[in-house]
Amino acid sequence: MPLVTIDLIRNVFTSEQKQEMIRKVTDAMVSLEGEALRGVTWVRIVEVEEGDWGIGGRTLRAADVHALSQAAPAAVPA
Repeated sequence: MPLVTIDLIRNVFTSEQKQEMIRKVTDAMVSLEGEALRGVTWVRIVEVEEGDWGIGGRTLRAADVHALSQAAPAAVPA
């Protein structure tokens, strides 16, 4: 029985987007091991409060993640 945990910053993704993540991750597991795995694949979303997650010594908030998603793929704020 696989358990997949997805860690996210709160307020970045909508409920609908999180439901889609759960469906797609489940589908990915099923594509690897077969349909019998669907009913026993657990996907858990854990949301971390804004400002409680950091990259490169900087804390991130939802607005920072949204800004990064709009930037060029190689662009990272200083």
